[in-house]
Amino acid sequence: MRNPRLFKDQSKLSFDYVPERLCHREEQLESLDMLFRPVLEGGMSQTAFLIGSVGTGKTATSKRFCLDLMRAAQERGRAMDYIIVNCRQRSTEVAVLRRIVMHFDENFPDRGFSTEEMLRSIRKHLEKRRMHLLVVLDEADVLLSKGAGDLVYQLTRFDEEVVGGRPSLSVVMVSQKNVLDLMDPASRSTFRRSNVIRFDRYGARELADILRDRTELAFFPGAVRQDALDLMADIASEFGDARFAIELLDRAGMLAEEEGAEHLAPEHVRGAKALTYSVVTESKIEDLDKQHKLVLLAVARSIRDQAYVRTPEAEAAYRLAAEEHGERPRGHTMFWSYLQDLSNQGLVGTRVANEETGGRTTYISLPDVPAKVVRARLEESLGRS
Repeated sequence: MRNPRLFKDQSKLSFDYVPERLCHREEQLESLDMLFRPVLEGGMSQTAFLIGSVGTGKTATSKRFCLDLMRAAQERGRAMDYIIVNCRQRSTEVAVLRRIVMHFDENFPDRGFSTEEMLRSIRKHLEKRRMHLLVVLDEADVLLSKGAGDLVYQLTRFDEEVVGGRPSLSVVMVSQKNVLDLMDPASRSTFRRSNVIRFDRYGARELADILRDRTELAFFPGAVRQDALDLMADIASEFGDARFAIELLDRAGMLAEEEGAEHLAPEHVRGAKALTYSVVTESKIEDLDKQHKLVLLAVARSIRDQAYVRTPEAEAAYRLAAEEHGERPRGHTMFWSYLQDLSNQGLVGTRVANEETGGRTTYISLPDVPAKVVRARLEESLGRS
């Protein structure tokens, strides 16, 4: 097997990896720290509800918080542990409770125990160890949509009958949806609105920072071009999804490695996008009229291995392409109109930037498929027309 030229440690791009520092989620971690400080001091149990769409860092934040909380507990000599239950994989009350019990007893039987018996078993394990347990219910909306509200009530009121002892169980729910309405009033009352921590979608700049951090961890210095990182951040900002951005970085790195490239470049990013989520299809290209095809061909030719091309360069390439295919090139206004049509279809990306001279320039990108692939498809299509 060939030694990697670009990757230093590809495992740092795994979804299971939790960085020591979570970029742009410091505020959410601080909120969790504040909420759970009394738990750390041994005075109470706590609940929290993390809500946000896919790829906004909810699961990573909950994992980072658990690790940091365990470290702080150890420094204080406080016996604490945590368990993260994926409720998409374990979507019933029995499955969730069995997973918690098995955290302490790997040989716990598959069946034959009621929820009450499993709750008693959890209590015995915690009392025996004089321990506080933090239970994270990830993708809790899946669990609650199947009517498991009673389990949430039982877990959040776990210590209600304890008199004189230390509270032993806290709960964090993680969800894409606001599931409070799926809970009965008694359960919902334990998740006070002040305990709801929101995760907004990431913007392009935030995604660029996340990608830069992961690049430093996963790649050798200088292995990833800055314009490639900028293009990945732009592509992923459509969804605000850090998972998608990191997946692009991983796949683009593998494409660059397979090619034996010196750097991860924008063409590798476009190739990775085509493998993960492509809106450019044969039918979309075939459905374009000749002028739109010529404009798209001009963008693909002029962009080469860059992340972006400026409008004047693309327009000059369009005039050459039109003459090459026996067409009269249209004026600037029509060229701009064609470009906007392609942008609306997701076939190109456009963004306007302020220049140092005081003017404004439009930069065009091919966010979806490698330029050489687009060129080949268009040249073949135009050759038939």
